[in-house]
Amino acid sequence: MPTWNAGQYLKFADERTRPCRELAARVSVESAGRIIDLGCGPGNSTAVLLERWPGARLTGLDNSPQMIESARKALPNLQWLVSDIAAWVSSNTEPFDVLFSNAALQWVGNHADLYPRLLKHVAPGGALAVQVPINFDSPAHTAMRELAATEVWRPRFPNGVREWHVHSASFYYDAVAPLCRRVDMWETEYFHVMPDAGAIVEWYKGTGLRPFLDALADDQQRRDFTAGYLQRIAAAYPTRADGRIVFPFRRLFLIAYPS
Repeated sequence: MPTWNAGQYLKFADERTRPCRELAARVSVESAGRIIDLGCGPGNSTAVLLERWPGARLTGLDNSPQMIESARKALPNLQWLVSDIAAWVSSNTEPFDVLFSNAALQWVGNHADLYPRLLKHVAPGGALAVQVPINFDSPAHTAMRELAATEVWRPRFPNGVREWHVHSASFYYDAVAPLCRRVDMWETEYFHVMPDAGAIVEWYKGTGLRPFLDALADDQQRRDFTAGYLQRIAAAYPTRADGRIVFPFRRLFLIAYPS
């Protein structure tokens, strides 16, 4: 399992939190008594939920103790749980008015089974609200896989790398629609303006690049792999006339209201 670093993740807090704000704003549940933030990370998404529903009892859940520690320091009055999302879905028996997940479910397996099971934990009149990245085939991600598959690096990944995964919007609609009275879905492509190619590398060191780096044997290998990745990123994302780089990033949003 990849390790997660709250400081690295929050280097781009504004960009990572914006989709969360847009998702929370679209949830048509005005009086939420209980809310859980699945894959809450360092608590930036949970803080958004607290703003949206200030009277709710909020719980943040993440499988990284380091992330939960950071979240608890930022928001000490909320409930924080260290747990895997799939394990929580199997063990939880309490209903929530809003099940919320911002950029986390892409790390959980078997979405055909997971999403209907999540809906079962939504209280009557509540909602499941999810945002996931859908840029798996973008240059930033193909560069990781292509570099890892080169003759130099392939032997360093004998067991492969556990990457995140998502499906099409129609897949998720089919998974939840039979159980819902209403489904709201949309995609947004953000264009983040980055100072240079190194900033894109820093972005992914907090998320998608982590499984590759964690699979390597030592810090020198990690530095070398990161350097090779930077070369590919610089080639894939050209510098604009003002010296900066435009970094496209697509995300899928889903809000499901159970029947």
